[in-house]
Amino acid sequence: MVNSPILQMFARSPFKPMQEHIIKAQASAAELIPFFEAVIANDWNTASECQHRIAVLEGEADDMKRDIRQRLPASIFLPVPRTDLLDLLRMQDKIANRAKDIAGLMLGRQMQVPESIQDELRELLRTALLTIEQAVLALSELDELLAAGFRGHEVDIVERLITELDRLEHKTDEHERTLRASLFRVERDLWPIDVMFLYQIIQWVGDLANRAQQVGSRLQLLLAR
Repeated sequence: MVNSPILQMFARSPFKPMQEHIIKAQASAAELIPFFEAVIANDWNTASECQHRIAVLEGEADDMKRDIRQRLPASIFLPVPRTDLLDLLRMQDKIANRAKDIAGLMLGRQMQVPESIQDELRELLRTALLTIEQAVLALSELDELLAAGFRGHEVDIVERLITELDRLEHKTDEHERTLRASLFRVERDLWPIDVMFLYQIIQWVGDLANRAQQVGSRLQLLLAR
């Protein structure tokens, strides 16, 4: 008899815990939208509330990650190598970790975002979050892939989802480059230490999309096995 909730999920679907985990990571990253709006408005009480929600969601994702790692015995039958699933889990978890990093740094320093780059920063974040959403969509197809024996039309569907994921990540890269150029044009009017941390935040927001793409890349490797 299976008693562990995690094992019960695996009994119903070998991929259900992975799907639940990336949804939690996505929720953590999505909280950056109201967080950024609060930061831009210098509303630090609201920003603190948003940061707390991000930290809670990231902590819940960590708990899920530990449960999956500890409660998935190697003896359970899986259609793909257990080590591959755990690698995929690690990549998913980095999304929530990076969202927590972004919120923690911006709140801790009460960062000021120059008005001239605010819209571009919003667009960078929006595109990065779309990339994560695409990774969630791709991972949601794992059960159908299993039912199809990892072959046939279902593989084509997932491949198209991953192709779109790559396109969104590339679009995020383009937004990141544009935003860096915009910051460069105004950085002489800002304190050097503030400029340094603004570049760091731009990179970290781009990282959200990079990490989502890594999820897609790992999924693509599973298809190739």
